Amino acid sequence: MTLIRDMCYPTPRELALAARALVDEHPALARLRRIGASRAGEPLWLLSVGSATAAATAATGATKAPNVLVVAGAHANEPVGGATALALARHLIREPSAAAAWHFLLCADPDGAALHRTPRPYSLLDYHRNFFRPPGPEQPEWAPSLLPPDRLPPETLALTRLIDELRPALQVSLHGTDLGGSWVQLTRDIPGLAEPFGKSAAALHIPVETSASDASGWPSPGAGIFVMPEPGTTADGPFHPEDTRLSTWYHAHRHAGTTAIVEVPMWASDLVDDPAPHPDPRTALRILAGRLTADAAQVAALREDAADGTDPAAAALLRAVDWTLALIPRITAEWTGPGAPAEATAAYIGSIDAFGRRLSLRAAAMLLRVLRAQGQPTAPAADRLVTGWCEEFSNRFQARWVPVATQVEHQSRVVLAAYDRLVAAGR
Repeated sequence: MTLIRDMCYPTPRELALAARALVDEHPALARLRRIGASRAGEPLWLLSVGSATAAATAATGATKAPNVLVVAGAHANEPVGGATALALARHLIREPSAAAAWHFLLCADPDGAALHRTPRPYSLLDYHRNFFRPPGPEQPEWAPSLLPPDRLPPETLALTRLIDELRPALQVSLHGTDLGGSWVQLTRDIPGLAEPFGKSAAALHIPVETSASDASGWPSPGAGIFVMPEPGTTADGPFHPEDTRLSTWYHAHRHAGTTAIVEVPMWASDLVDDPAPHPDPRTALRILAGRLTADAAQVAALREDAADGTDPAAAALLRAVDWTLALIPRITAEWTGPGAPAEATAAYIGSIDAFGRRLSLRAAAMLLRVLRAQGQPTAPAADRLVTGWCEEFSNRFQARWVPVATQVEHQSRVVLAAYDRLVAAGR
């Protein structure tokens, strides 16, 4: 498929309207149904696409064709997934296949999406002006790794019910990073995926994040492809407070399924795709840890001026600020501890550098929204931090905008390639 024009990131409501129009136009090939509701009562919409038989039986999961589940909008600040889901659905209607029934959860967290408003950001600063990312326990996919079963949010319960109903051979979660490159995380290896993934990235001029901080220490069968720890093992990523293996990504394993998480950048940087050896990784990590600690201290000082109050939006933003600040001491301890690598690539240090910058920047951006809304006198100081850090981040990484259509094209190609390679592997 090829998308030839840029577009904006659709809101959950726009996604639902577009999906309804698609169903009205192709009633024999598509169905739209509500599979649950968010904490605020917003509907969770599932768009199913396939042959007439597959689409008709999608509501019961009775189709004999294997199911593919694509989840969009699991992270509120990563809005590309909804656009990709619609593009894939349209593609599958134009080129139908009886081999599988495809199901698209259009937005897993509509409440979070309502707080993060970036239809088409024109700069990193523009992106962060209305930034929101919920704390881990409020994220639909991460919640099971942090909360007991009786405290799971309704979005998580709806997603796990859906996985149990569809028993997908492949689950794909669509994610995006603010600045960096593209990479794929897998709960099981999909042999041969690295080749089409790499070709797509190269053709679209998207760098491959060869040492993604999110997947530090995980096996990599090909550039930008990372395989997560198996359930029952102890080797988890060092920068996750969550246990990845308890997330909804692994819920598909109950039904012999595999999950792929496809990341694509909003702004690209070649610094995360540099295979050259770094001359002194441990010194670099100590410097990055010191900067992150100092930056977090500035945000924490400003946080004291924000009133907790009862406003739901402010409360959600402040929970996310506090969650982010609480992560930082653990992360800096990892960077400076005995497990810090003595050898690493420039790409690895670049990925860690970007990871640290975005943590403090996100906390400051969300705090700024609260301070402004409350009319706090420290709001200008927070604004200066956010503005300055965005400029430094962009300049340091020589950020270049990746058009939304290009982001969608790359994600779509990788999703289709993952399914094709999974079928070829006989799963």
